[in-house]
Amino acid sequence: MSNKINTSFLYGVLLVMAFAVSAFFIAQLDFVKQLSFSPLIVGLLLGMVYANTFRSRLPESWAPGLKFCSKQILRLGIILYGFRLTFQQVAQIGLPAIVADCIIVGGTLLLGIVVGRVIKLDKDTTLLTSVGSAICGAAAVLGAEPIVKAESHKTTIAVTTVVIFGTLSMFIYPILYRLGFFDLSVNQMAIYTGSTLHEVAHVVGAGNAMDPDGISGIADSATITKMIRVILLAPVLLIMSFALSRKQQRTAKTKITIPWFALLFLVVIGLNSVLQMFVSADVMGAMQSSINTFDTFLLTMAMTALGTDTGFDKFKKAGVKPFYLAAILYVWLVCGGYLIAKYLLPIIG
Repeated sequence: MSNKINTSFLYGVLLVMAFAVSAFFIAQLDFVKQLSFSPLIVGLLLGMVYANTFRSRLPESWAPGLKFCSKQILRLGIILYGFRLTFQQVAQIGLPAIVADCIIVGGTLLLGIVVGRVIKLDKDTTLLTSVGSAICGAAAVLGAEPIVKAESHKTTIAVTTVVIFGTLSMFIYPILYRLGFFDLSVNQMAIYTGSTLHEVAHVVGAGNAMDPDGISGIADSATITKMIRVILLAPVLLIMSFALSRKQQRTAKTKITIPWFALLFLVVIGLNSVLQMFVSADVMGAMQSSINTFDTFLLTMAMTALGTDTGFDKFKKAGVKPFYLAAILYVWLVCGGYLIAKYLLPIIG
């Protein structure tokens, strides 16, 4: 009996792996690249297609394998995400980007919580959507999911909202920049882009569109600014965990849960920062490339597994409120971020 359970569990994991491999290949197609859809997003879409077609035929004994991918595999993916970042990057971009990122992240989270209460959106979807908009899109939503302990479809809804508005900005920012709509210096525009766009891929895509030859350095500075936002994921998750646990303690005897994967995420960033100083650039580049590819695959598996539990009926049940929240946060990011870049950054730096 035990061997049968283990085999069924493995079948569930292998099913998700097969979808993740497919997502990697699809993400390499030219038209998918032009949309800047990462394998994570493609995997989520594949999982949702499966959820609304053949999921009912899935043996129940396979379900634990899917859950393992959306929980344990997810945590490992968030930890390894730290190899994309270094503390040297923070020092390179300087105080203006750090201040802008902190204001954007803090302001987005506070606004999201307030708006969520006003429109009477459930707490889980509110937190996930706010974190995704504030920090780094899908990766932030995935990082917050184990702490919020939301249902899978709520995680998918939150990811969907940040993907929609992030993709919108990726096309709008370069167009308005070329038209001279943004009255910002090159450095201000870079920080504005990195501190307000949702996904890392969106920042890279918009930065390269604004500076295709790399002469002004907008893409590089915008990406580093974005990475500082990603680093803020760890303290935000710790604060969220503490706040949610304290709230639960008022109604029941529960211990404060420390999101250990968030702490290990910081440890990995520190390790990566140290290795950058002692390992040659060629060796480090090759190692990071391999780790980041593996990490992207793990996160794609997690996203796919979440998608397999998201039927369209759950989207209908959620209604339009999550999109109202995401739209309001989007307006804040675009308009509030511009005011910060235009008037605050010159004072700081």
